Amino acid sequence: MTPTRFGIVTASDRASAGVYEDLSGQAIKDTLAAYVLSPWEPVYRLIPDDQATIEKTLIELVDVEKCCWVVTTGGTGPALRDVTPEATEAVCEKMMPGFGELMRAVSLRVVPTAILSRQTAGIRHGALIVNLPGKPNSIRECLEAVFPAVPYCVDLIGGPFIEGKPEAPKVFRPKAK
Repeated sequence: MTPTRFGIVTASDRASAGVYEDLSGQAIKDTLAAYVLSPWEPVYRLIPDDQATIEKTLIELVDVEKCCWVVTTGGTGPALRDVTPEATEAVCEKMMPGFGELMRAVSLRVVPTAILSRQTAGIRHGALIVNLPGKPNSIRECLEAVFPAVPYCVDLIGGPFIEGKPEAPKVFRPKAK
């Protein structure tokens, strides 16, 4: 069986320039490994905080690499170079604001500056793109919050069946009538 492909994108000028190690991308890989039971493989990209580059990368991961779920980290704050939500919106047909709302609500329980985060999500050609914050601890908190809805969302947009591990946050799929 061919493994499902998940895109993992870190948007960071400094990490992409080698100034420091990309701990955020690794946090996404580790969290997905802890949550996803179905066979899957990461398609990883480390890129600068540049809207055109982020857009090109998201398009490549969905249209060429055939990832059904793309998770980004970085570029969701209010700083001038934080443009990941704009890039996501530019390449998506539908936006899924509930993902960002839930992630901010969860993060606000930990840190009052979570209100500054602009995480969002959207759908591009049958793939879900989710923007996460840049800190590894925040990544885990946010993925824990949204993961229960991700497999069903991927189902609804025509993607592969994603099964969660028993110890992961419980995947929710409505019962058939």
